Amino acid sequence: MKKLLAVIGLWLLTGTAAMAQTKPDFSGDWKLNKEKSDFGPIPAPDSMSLKIEHHDPDLKVTTHATGGPQGDIDYEAKYTTDGKECANQFGDRVKLKSKLVWDGATLVIDSNMDASEMQLTIKGRWTLSEDGKSLTQTAHFESAQGSFDAKYLFDRP
Repeated sequence: MKKLLAVIGLWLLTGTAAMAQTKPDFSGDWKLNKEKSDFGPIPAPDSMSLKIEHHDPDLKVTTHATGGPQGDIDYEAKYTTDGKECANQFGDRVKLKSKLVWDGATLVIDSNMDASEMQLTIKGRWTLSEDGKSLTQTAHFESAQGSFDAKYLFDRP
């Protein structure tokens, strides 16, 4: 009986370790693939790139975009993937509060944005392709003005 319990215990530990390994590492330099992305009603930027530093639970995303409705933008955001609320500020007018948690190999991101007179709720999901060469970010946006969905596909250059 003790051997059986030991084998079951070892199997459970091995299974837990395997589940922990299903969380992808998003680290790297990523370039937006505009042709495979869907921006919903928002005009696409001319270009966008991400530099992601991911050492779970810490996640830092540096974004550079040119063109589009916001013009050229550069910003950095820091998060944790442990479900704790993370606050980021972009310029003087945009505040973002987010909670990130894992759902298997998918990173789920729930955010609330306060941008001057506009409140926006964003429900996002990040997934990495099996070969690790593509990062897909989907988002559902809701505000008093309505809602829409968007999908951003990034490739490793």
